[in-house]
Amino acid sequence: MSLKKLFIKFLRFSGLPFLFREVFQRNKVTIVMFHDLDPEDARPVFSYLSSKYHLLSLQDYLEARRNGTSHQLPPKSLIITLDDGYARNYELLPVVRELQIPITIFLCAGLLDTRRHFWFLFRQREMNHVSVKDLPNTQRLEVLGERGFRQDREFDEAQSLSRLQIMEMKEDIDLQAHTLYHPFLSKCTDTEAWKEIHDAKDILERDFGLKINAMAFPHGDYTDRDIEMVKRSGYQCAITVDYGSNTRKTDLFRLKRLSIDDSGDIDLLSLKASGVWAFIRILTGTQRRTNWSKDPLTTPSHLHLSNT
Repeated sequence: MSLKKLFIKFLRFSGLPFLFREVFQRNKVTIVMFHDLDPEDARPVFSYLSSKYHLLSLQDYLEARRNGTSHQLPPKSLIITLDDGYARNYELLPVVRELQIPITIFLCAGLLDTRRHFWFLFRQREMNHVSVKDLPNTQRLEVLGERGFRQDREFDEAQSLSRLQIMEMKEDIDLQAHTLYHPFLSKCTDTEAWKEIHDAKDILERDFGLKINAMAFPHGDYTDRDIEMVKRSGYQCAITVDYGSNTRKTDLFRLKRLSIDDSGDIDLLSLKASGVWAFIRILTGTQRRTNWSKDPLTTPSHLHLSNT
């Protein structure tokens, strides 16, 4: 066993996760985030979470907030979410049905029922010198285009869910919005941001028959402008990756969420779901408490990637 795994196991059984659950999470609602969880890992992961927390659906939480009854929610309530809408998410359906686990999947509407790919998975090793996340949205797309990627390009295999899969899943899984193409919203112009936020809701409701009231900000990246656009588009809440759990007074358009990796490692899951892992990373300066940006497009436009 590696030193890192030993350290993780030590932290799990040190009592810290128990302390965080019983002190910091007991009277709050925690939201956790996965992405492309292996279906074989789903059962032990969901079973662990249900043994330590009261699993709550996002819609039940929103209803409690609307009705002013969130103080009546069970202690240590936890909401499970997955971002992006990967094709393999469909394979979670049997486990969700069997265990009656409420989960929410946030979908990139521009990729559904196509063979378009997630830009951040495309030839990652070629993205050198300056990360594309530092570029204004138009320049990011130009750089990707130089390497053969377009948002509307159809590849050989689908990475996102199909229409038939969505139609089957929507009866048992809450499906919500994650923009069209997963940009960094703070690097988008007003027009680009509005299209990503507003049109995603429109497409998911019109073309897939979904009831959309929640937006998860891609990369957890957002500005005050984006929050206003989410409100104007008719969403009832927005999900960030800001650190912490949620109280009755947490802004519904800045809901906090803890990131969980897709490894299925229960030791690490214990630390991440309780907030211990992120707390340590924040203390050591390797993670920020929030991905909020004061103003959109604050990055100098002269930044570029090497073509070599």
